[in-house]
Amino acid sequence: MKPAYERLESLDVLRGFDLFCLVALEGILHPLGRAIDASWYNDFLWGFSHVQWEGFSSWDLVMPLFMFMAGVSMPFALSRYKAMPDKWAVYRRIVKRVILLWIFGMMCQGNLLGLDPDRIYLYSNTLQAIAMGYLIAAMLFLHVRLSVQIGTAVALLLVYWGAMQFITVDGYGGGNYTPDGNLAEWVDRTVLGRFRDAAVIENGQVVFAGSYRYTWILSSLNFGVTVLTGLFAGQILKSAMDRKRKWQWLLGIGVAMVALGWLWGLQLPVIKKIWTSSMVLVSSGYCFLLMGVFYYWIDYKGHRKNLTWLKVYGMNSIVAYMLANVISFRCIGISLFHGLEQYLGNYYPALIAASNALIIYVILWLLYKRNIFLKV
Repeated sequence: MKPAYERLESLDVLRGFDLFCLVALEGILHPLGRAIDASWYNDFLWGFSHVQWEGFSSWDLVMPLFMFMAGVSMPFALSRYKAMPDKWAVYRRIVKRVILLWIFGMMCQGNLLGLDPDRIYLYSNTLQAIAMGYLIAAMLFLHVRLSVQIGTAVALLLVYWGAMQFITVDGYGGGNYTPDGNLAEWVDRTVLGRFRDAAVIENGQVVFAGSYRYTWILSSLNFGVTVLTGLFAGQILKSAMDRKRKWQWLLGIGVAMVALGWLWGLQLPVIKKIWTSSMVLVSSGYCFLLMGVFYYWIDYKGHRKNLTWLKVYGMNSIVAYMLANVISFRCIGISLFHGLEQYLGNYYPALIAASNALIIYVILWLLYKRNIFLKV
């Protein structure tokens, strides 16, 4: 069905670019790298790999950008509800979206479909981070003015920083930003316990995986800020401001946020896995820059040719994400191309990954051509 508001084409294309990288490009480039096995290609793959702890790579932007764009679309989707005295209709819509995103997140990464109670994890996926950020941002957008929204975003950043910097519990926290000593790690272990991703029960005790370092509970404060920064960008784009000023504001804010984030990073490290406040500023700043560039090129300058393939991903982004994370079409590629394995050798996995990505794209293209856009 068609959307209820005039779509911002640059947002669809930018979202499509993000999902193309996530759904197709990464899955092909890494097996291709194992086949090529060259230092120059491994250096190139750094941009498609997460940093181990401190720092920020271009691939670390994929998740924040997905969340940021959820905020950008909010003024276009929810503005008509702001003046309504009875907001129960929009509350139901928000709660429905949060619940569905949460369930989808458990399907993708929480082992919900494994039907094994010992392997169920409650809070472990990008879609759930979007759900928490969306809930915070939507409530603020509907009930308070822009200045209060900005003030709340700043307050959340500072609350997270203050908790991480000054609270000490059981040897965690107190300004410790190491994988084994930060407060967010303690909060997740304490609150989620066995239901934390990769945790298992051994001899009646909860054992946490030493390799799993993502945090979610305390980080939810900053998930809200990431979506709020997208909301701020969306309000600029929906405003009556001159189009030229819009992209100038987006670029200017982006530069300022990146600079402030890296400056803050001198004291509070930029760490995506625990979603530090400095990382939020850095990543959201890059998101503002990307949004500004895409808006300038597509909506301001009018360059729309040859971009439909990205809109195919962008206008069904949740479907694309779910297809990539829940359903494997590799068996089709293996059935069709198994005879080539003897000739392709180490390149064969890259061919199977490419066939999987192509099948997902064909499904999305068929939905696009039939104007079927599945919304949460």
